[in-house]
Amino acid sequence: MAEFRMPVLGADMKAGELVAWLKQPGEPVQKGEVIAEVETDKAVVEIESMYTGVVEKLLIEKGDKVPVGTPLALIQTEGPEEAPPVSRVEPPPERRARPAGRPPPAPAAAGRLRVSPVAQKLADEKAVDLSKVSGSGPGGRIMVQDVEAAIAAAAATPAAAPAAAPAGRSLRMRQSIAAAMSRSHREIPHFYVESVIDLSRAIAWLSEQNARRPVAQRLIYGALLVKAAAVALEKTPELNAVWAEDHVELKPAVHVGVAVALPGGGLVAPAIHDTDKLPLDELMTRFRDLVRRARAGRLRSSELTDPTITVTSLGEAGAESVFGLIYPPQVALVGFGRLTERPWAVEGRVEVRKVIHASLAGDHRALDGYRGGVYLAELDRLLQEPESL
Repeated sequence: MAEFRMPVLGADMKAGELVAWLKQPGEPVQKGEVIAEVETDKAVVEIESMYTGVVEKLLIEKGDKVPVGTPLALIQTEGPEEAPPVSRVEPPPERRARPAGRPPPAPAAAGRLRVSPVAQKLADEKAVDLSKVSGSGPGGRIMVQDVEAAIAAAAATPAAAPAAAPAGRSLRMRQSIAAAMSRSHREIPHFYVESVIDLSRAIAWLSEQNARRPVAQRLIYGALLVKAAAVALEKTPELNAVWAEDHVELKPAVHVGVAVALPGGGLVAPAIHDTDKLPLDELMTRFRDLVRRARAGRLRSSELTDPTITVTSLGEAGAESVFGLIYPPQVALVGFGRLTERPWAVEGRVEVRKVIHASLAGDHRALDGYRGGVYLAELDRLLQEPESL
């Protein structure tokens, strides 16, 4: 018997509120399958099971807010995934204290949606805002026909700007980010190194590639930056790590966290798994999907718990350079400013080139400035050979 517990969805998370169970007792579940939805200060997150088995018992109810690490459910498993006996598992105090005859918890507040899996998939594919869809299923559950009707209605009206996050959640998100960054500034001895990289060849290569592609399949230079940032870790694998209590744990897989700005303010940095191994087209597809779901509040738990290093890019409207704070427990953060034009010495002559400022924030407990410099030099080299990415 295994305990399915409230996961840590970021260094700043202390508790989560159960929005919905997607599995019920007696139903089978596969490792990696979404079993519940949990609301944090930043988003509603789909929580994946760490086990394969059968759901034995649900220990908390929709609307319960419990600390990280609290058992949420019991899953009957086989083999080495045995957990402590059922008798050792206690439900949260608020449930133990509920007297007989007490009415069930109030219905979920507005904004917490009941959606069929098929309807959710269609909404994700078509970028439908489910908070504006009325459900025709039992208890107001949103069904696939409701999403199809919303798509048809949207096609007949002008597109609207994405809605901002609710004021309450936006405030909580700001507080959550502030807490995580305060911890980072307080506990991590940061150092910074910076390089200015000539992106002229990379931009020219992208233009050639995109000229032969339909608009929907075009690449952006941000995808090149993320891919190069991942591949450059082959030279400095010690940057792909986390700080665990009093030592460094190197991570064998590269899962780059990509900082995404959210409507109404705030940001999240979910992971693109195995970033270094993805072809650019696949990376671009995943990047677009991740940004869309992050802004819709539909991320998965593995995307928030797996990042091994983070990349933040200010884009075209940002400053020329950025020096970020490391997101615990990671030990490095890569920053890119906006693309600018500068005079550049080329074989004894001066040319105008497109350049970008790349920075590395490193944790001095795990790294040093020399290794940070080696990383940025490798990043520069890779971006001079974009076809190799």
